Amino acid sequence: MGMIMVKCPQTGRAIPTGINSDRESFLRSIVFFGNTRCPICRSNHNWFAREAWVEEPLAPVSGAIQHHVAAQMRRQEGEQGRE
Repeated sequence: MGMIMVKCPQTGRAIPTGINSDRESFLRSIVFFGNTRCPICRSNHNWFAREAWVEEPLAPVSGAIQHHVAAQMRRQEGEQGRE
């Protein structure tokens, strides 16, 4: 699940609509019209589904990957300390 996002026409920044959906369901949905209060410019923005997208959180990183990245960082810090 993720948040349906639209672009603020005033600032060009991504803003949340307050609607949660998964990408597949959103892409299968009928064309609809929405209205969202922008927390950035404090205006109401009207939008169509074709202008929106689902921003889903990144998948959690596995413990093995975290361990590998931490080991690489320690090696790099050690190499920098020798310079």
